[in-house]
Amino acid sequence: MHKVLLVDDQKLIRDGIRSLLGLSGKVQVVAEYADGSGVVAACQQLNPDVILLDLSMPVMNGVQTLAALRQAAINVPVLILTTFDEHELVLKSITLGARGFLLKDVSLETLVEAIAALSGGGSWFAPNITERLLGAMRSNDASEKGDFTMPAQLEPLSDKELEILQLMAAGYSNKEIATALYKSEGTVKNQCSAILSKLGVRDRTRAVLLALELGLIS
Repeated sequence: MHKVLLVDDQKLIRDGIRSLLGLSGKVQVVAEYADGSGVVAACQQLNPDVILLDLSMPVMNGVQTLAALRQAAINVPVLILTTFDEHELVLKSITLGARGFLLKDVSLETLVEAIAALSGGGSWFAPNITERLLGAMRSNDASEKGDFTMPAQLEPLSDKELEILQLMAAGYSNKEIATALYKSEGTVKNQCSAILSKLGVRDRTRAVLLALELGLIS
C-alpha cells in the first residue's frame, strides 16, 4: 500500500482523488492539505511515499512547497497534478526536482501507476505534457529570436552524461551532483555545459524536457 500526501486547494478534487485512490486498494491518502504550508511537518511525521501536489494554490503554492521541501532536505518524490495553462509553474517545478506530472483529467489507472513508479524510485512525465511544454518553449524562443531548435543529428551522450542528466531531472544542483558522483563542482559544470551543447538547448529545464521527449531518461 502506497502512502500518499494529497495537497490541493479544492476540497471537491481532494475528496474525489481520495475516494478513487481508496477504491484502487493500492494507495492510501494519509493526510491532505489545502496548500503547502503543512507539508514539511507532515512528511516528517507521516513519512509518505509520494506527495500529490497541485500547483496553483493560495497561501503556499506548489513551487513554494517544492522549495520548502528542498530546504528541509526532504526527499519524498513529488507528483504534480496540473492543468496545461500552468506550464510556467510546471517548468519551475521541474527545476526544483518534481519527479513527475500529470493532467488533472488523468485516469485512475494511470494515476495509480504513476504513484507506484515514484514510490519505487522512478518518475512519470506524461508524454503529451512534455511535448506541449516543449512546443510552448519553442514558440517563446522563436518570438524572442532564441535558438531552441532540435539539432539535425544529436551527438550521442556518454553514460556519465546520461547519469548527470538524470540527476538534473531530479532537480540536483551542480554542487549536489558533484557530491553524489564524487566529482569536483567545476568538472560537473563543464559536463553540464557539454550536455546542453549536444542537445542544442540553452538551459537545464530545456535539456530535461528534450531528454524526456527523446527517451534518453525516464
